[in-house]
Amino acid sequence: MDKHGANVTFDRGPSGGGDRFAAPSEMIRADTADQVDAAFEAMQRAQSDGKWLAGYVSYEFGYLTSPKLERLLPTDRALPLIHFGVFDAPQPATPTAVSALVDLDPLQPQWTSDRYAQAFSTVHDYIGAGDIYQVNLTFPIATRSDASPDALYAKLRERQAVPHGALVNFGETALLSRSPELFFSLTSTGVLTTRPMKGTAPRGATPAQDDTVRDALQSSEKNRAENLMIVDLLRNDMSRVSEIGSVKVPELFVVERFATLHQMTSCITSQILPDTTLKELFVALFPCGSITGAPKVRAMEIIREIETQPREAYCGSIGWIAPDGAMEFNVAIRTLMYRADRSIQMNVGGGVVYDSTAQDEYDEALLKSRFADLS
Repeated sequence: MDKHGANVTFDRGPSGGGDRFAAPSEMIRADTADQVDAAFEAMQRAQSDGKWLAGYVSYEFGYLTSPKLERLLPTDRALPLIHFGVFDAPQPATPTAVSALVDLDPLQPQWTSDRYAQAFSTVHDYIGAGDIYQVNLTFPIATRSDASPDALYAKLRERQAVPHGALVNFGETALLSRSPELFFSLTSTGVLTTRPMKGTAPRGATPAQDDTVRDALQSSEKNRAENLMIVDLLRNDMSRVSEIGSVKVPELFVVERFATLHQMTSCITSQILPDTTLKELFVALFPCGSITGAPKVRAMEIIREIETQPREAYCGSIGWIAPDGAMEFNVAIRTLMYRADRSIQMNVGGGVVYDSTAQDEYDEALLKSRFADLS
C-alpha cells in the first residue's frame, strides 16, 4: 500500500467519537531492534513539530524492555515492532455501511484442548515451583473472509460495541481490533491512567441470570486475586515514570458488561514525571501486565518458551498521540490480523494461576473468541 493510502480508524478517538487518520505525510517503522531508537526519535520529532501519530506497537517490542528478554526476540515475525503514520489531524470517521453478506469462515482453534492442557501443565509446574504467580497463556485461531477489512470491521462493530476498537490499514496485514481494554491514556497535563482487565464470565440467558453471573464474578476470590496481581504489577510499572506518591487506585474490581461477556476491571492513575519521552513511557509500561502475568519478565520468558509463534500485534497496543502530549492506547486483544491472501489469525487466552484448571481456562479462551463468530 502506498503511504498515502494508509489509514487508522478509532471507534473512540481524540474527539471522543469515531475518528479517522488518513493520508500520512510519513510512515515510521522499526522492523529490528537496532531501528527502535530511531523510530522513537522520529515519533518524538513529529509530535514536537505539531503532528499527530497513529499506529501500533507489536507485543514483541516487549522483549526489548529488559536486558533479560532481548535474546528472546523472535526473528520469524511478519509485522514491524513499531509502525506509526504521521498525520496533520484526525477527521470524523464515516462509518462503512454494514452488509448482510459479510461473513467469516468457522473459527478453527489451532490448539486442541489436549494441546492446551500440555501447555497449561508446564505453566502450572512453574507456578508450583515459585517462578511466577500468573501467566497469560494464549493460542491462535484461524479463519478467513472474502469481505474487505473495512466491511468485516463494520460487521464486527455492529455486533458488539467496545470502547477501544480500532482498524489499522497499513498494507499487507490489516488489524481489526475489537478491544474492550484500555492499556493507558495520558492527558496533556500528565495524568496517566490504566484500566487492566482480569476476570471473565459469560453473559446470562436472562436478566436475572445475568445479574447472578455478574455478582458471582464480582465476589470471586480467584478473580479478585488475579486482578489484584495485575493491579500491583501496573502500579509498579507506572511508578517508574510517575511522581513519587502519585500512583492511586480509584477503582478496584469493577465488573463491566459487554455483549458476550462480563469483565472485571480496575483503574490506576498517576502524575507522570516532567519531560518523560515516548520511549521511556513505553519501556516502563509495555507490554500491559494483564496479558503477560506476574512477575512480568519471568512470565514473558515462560510465554516465549511455551507459545510456538510470535503474538505480533495481538497483545501489543494500537493508539494515537497528539501534539500536546495527550495519547491513548488499547490492549490489542480481540484483534484480527487480516492478511493479503484473506487468511485471518486471532489469538485468545487468559491468566493461569495455581488454582486454575486447564479445561475451564480453555473454555474461557474460546468464550472470548465469540466476538468474531458471525454465524
